Amino acid sequence: MSTHVLRCDGAPVPIALASLPLTQTSAIPDTGVLDELLPVMAADSLPRLIVLGEDAGLAAVLTHLMRTERLGVEIGYVPIDRTYGSRAYETGTGSAAAKRALEGKAIATPLIRDDTGKVLIGRATLVGEAGAKLEGEAYVDDTRLFTGKVAALHVSPMLEMPGLHATVQRGLRKKRWVEGRAMQLGTGGAIVTRDGITTDRVVKRSTFYRHHEPWLLVR
Repeated sequence: MSTHVLRCDGAPVPIALASLPLTQTSAIPDTGVLDELLPVMAADSLPRLIVLGEDAGLAAVLTHLMRTERLGVEIGYVPIDRTYGSRAYETGTGSAAAKRALEGKAIATPLIRDDTGKVLIGRATLVGEAGAKLEGEAYVDDTRLFTGKVAALHVSPMLEMPGLHATVQRGLRKKRWVEGRAMQLGTGGAIVTRDGITTDRVVKRSTFYRHHEPWLLVR
């Protein structure tokens, strides 16, 4: 098995990973860097890539693997601090996450993507335009999540099936998460923030769903 480290935006390298081959890249990994690295790794029957960084960086890596049909690469995730993704996938952080990424086994894990073809690792938040409430209707599979107006809608992946869960924010009420394969929203206009990155485009519809092929998370 060949193991390679992808270091995003100068993330600290835990001692356990210091002796491994390492590639530097930006916070959102450059696809050109990945295109150079992945064929080299493919020469091994069990390639493993350990991503040091944040949720958005790992999401970019998995988006590229999905689009280039390379989801057979084992992926370890080593975030510096706790993130929505580290909680969802129970990876731990820092040196503990590094040890797990190095010594753990790859487990087939639901891959959550949206209708723009981008992978979600931690959390997506949808709100109305210009800070307004989100107005519309949303479903998780056949369960209606809301109709009318809410402060925000949140979607996160799950470690196991059915793959994702979603909730709406209504003031100080306790959130009720609904699990399913897909979340679909219809609205007059929404702004999407995916793994901390907010899009400029206003959308009328948004769907997050489980991809037909899983990813190989090392745990």
